[in-house]
Amino acid sequence: MNKDALRKIVELRHELHAHPELSLREGGTKRRLMDFIEDNTTLAVVDCGKWFYAAHYVEGTEAVAFRADMDALPIPESLPTLPWASACPGVSHKCGHDGHSAALCGLGLELERVSHPRSVYLFFQHAEETGQGGQECAALLRERHIAEVYAFHNRSGYPEGSVVVRPGLCQCASRGLTVRMEGRRAHASEPEMGLNPSFALAALVSHIEHLLEEPHEGLLLCTVVNIAAGQKDFGISAGEGEVSMTLRADREAEMGALEAAIRDRAAQLARDAGLEVSFQVADPFPETVSDAACSGRVAAAAERLGRPLLRMEAPWRASEDFGWYTREVPGAIFYIGNGENYPALHTPGYDFNDVILEAAVDMFLEIYRESVSDVR
Repeated sequence: MNKDALRKIVELRHELHAHPELSLREGGTKRRLMDFIEDNTTLAVVDCGKWFYAAHYVEGTEAVAFRADMDALPIPESLPTLPWASACPGVSHKCGHDGHSAALCGLGLELERVSHPRSVYLFFQHAEETGQGGQECAALLRERHIAEVYAFHNRSGYPEGSVVVRPGLCQCASRGLTVRMEGRRAHASEPEMGLNPSFALAALVSHIEHLLEEPHEGLLLCTVVNIAAGQKDFGISAGEGEVSMTLRADREAEMGALEAAIRDRAAQLARDAGLEVSFQVADPFPETVSDAACSGRVAAAAERLGRPLLRMEAPWRASEDFGWYTREVPGAIFYIGNGENYPALHTPGYDFNDVILEAAVDMFLEIYRESVSDVR
């Protein structure tokens, strides 16, 4: 990668890290990225409200697209000595989306130095962490006749700068489910005068454990993330409560079947106890499937660049809303190693590894060149 361009995107990454924004609140981040593209490239920039894209159009060609996410997490900055530490209390880039966006800007810089025989789009997506942004952005793929789409994610546990691929299912589907039960409060000395949902909620959690023991193919998880009933007042028998859980599976169909079984059991328990029950779904993520041919293009690019190439043996359990894109058109997500002993994502010690920015940009550019040669 051009060294002056690399310096610019490292500085941009640090600026983004210092000013993180949560999902659906990325206005400042979007503006910084749009300004960078407009100030440093000739790409056309199109504001789509919560997100934007930059593009170079070539009449009569199908396009290739590259996507980056730009939202941060509700995690306090735990590395305050970083010169670019988050200045936003309770919010930080502990997943690396600052690096993803900086790398895509780096591709924009590198595209200025090459010919453009094929249309190219750079998608800067909002709200990946909550699963809300991908579906909105992916709708543009068919509208703009985009033939294929690529993205990368940084991964700890793999050698620094290595490229990791997995054709087919590469990241799991997931969604949040909250089951709420409402009854009637009573004095704690007369619990029989109320309707306390605590026992029904406890029975539901126990039942879920048994559901997961039943035979199934691949990964199937239900992780309880919160249980609450009433309040910490020793004179009141609780009259309302809820349990929230994350459902996760290799395949959406199996996850849907598990959710249906949980809902059925919750409804039965509530009915037997005279309670009202309601359900709420949050953070839905589809399964992410990488096209075999597109994964092959990624692998070929890594080999030409002399990058160590590894295969991810099992799907990554973490969800990724890039699956909305690969539902629309063929595409692939690949991974670049942070280092085998690098801090894990979403943990206090994590900060995006600047060393891999160049690898990400080089991979994007080489994939673009490969796609152009195939069209020719």
